[in-house]
Amino acid sequence: MTNKQFISVWDAIEDTPQKAENMRLRSSLMMALKDHMIRKGLTQTQAAQTFAVTPMRVSDLLNGKVNLFALDALVNMAVAAGLQIEIQIRDAA
Repeated sequence: MTNKQFISVWDAIEDTPQKAENMRLRSSLMMALKDHMIRKGLTQTQAAQTFAVTPMRVSDLLNGKVNLFALDALVNMAVAAGLQIEIQIRDAA
């Protein structure tokens, strides 16, 4: 048995680096949306209206169901909430 170390949990769980990076980005967006809700004091119903989604989608977001969200859907929700997304790209270590 080897003690393999991973940079993130996604690297340990996903089959490829591409899938791990996609999940990492999705989870970051989900956390940003949740933080936005808390900062603004939004209820789930208010957040659903703000994010232009159903209350069930907000519930999925709050429950961390990252596998139910595509990157583009999370970007759309963030923009609808008035958030600005910036991407930083650099060479992998």
